Amino acid sequence: MIRFRRTATAAAALAFTAAATAVLGFAGPASAHVTVNPKEATQGGYARVAFRVPNESDSASTTKLEVVLPENAPVGSVSTMPVPGWTVATEKRKVDPPIEVHGSQLTEAVSKITWTASGDAGVKPGQFQEFPVSLGPLPQVDSMVFKVLQTYSDGNISRWIDEPAPGAEEPEHPAPVLTLAAAAAPAGSAAPTAAVATPDDDDDNDGNGLAVGLGVAGLVAGLAGLVLGGLAYARTRRDPVAKA
Repeated sequence: MIRFRRTATAAAALAFTAAATAVLGFAGPASAHVTVNPKEATQGGYARVAFRVPNESDSASTTKLEVVLPENAPVGSVSTMPVPGWTVATEKRKVDPPIEVHGSQLTEAVSKITWTASGDAGVKPGQFQEFPVSLGPLPQVDSMVFKVLQTYSDGNISRWIDEPAPGAEEPEHPAPVLTLAAAAAPAGSAAPTAAVATPDDDDDNDGNGLAVGLGVAGLVAGLAGLVLGGLAYARTRRDPVAKA
């Protein structure tokens, strides 16, 4: 009886563990995937981003990376930074309407970038590699989704092409996403306000004017006094003094 109870208890524990795993999603850590860094940029500007590629294989190296640019968000200028041991090639497609870049109308845009390892330059197990790209002007959209194919030396291909869904969990093979924020309004764009004289300035001006006026009046009065004094003196010289 005791052995039966122990067996039943162990079975119940295993069943509970299995149920918890199924319901709560307890599992091993999620595998790493290709990402774009940084993850945010500004609409209308230029950005330097890097596609970060970890190697998930225990025995094979990553030898090829293909990045597909989104069709709904074409970019006029795309340039790559050299990666030692890797060659790079780009493909273009027609765009309609054309893209305006620095006053020029472009009818083609880069649609795909492919990096290929030469010799022993592949990303080995336990390592990662970054592939920098300059993009711009960035389109007026909320985000850019880049679909990526990662090829290994044993022929296996990891397809990072699942687009995110609002409110949903991260897909099994998520595509790298670059979030684009609206550009901030330029500083000083508000209309300048007219300067208004302060009451203190007016008071100072009034005081200065009053002082000047009083000075001029005093000067005129002084000159008048001198003139009258001179006339009185001249009259006393002309009229003789009466004798007693």
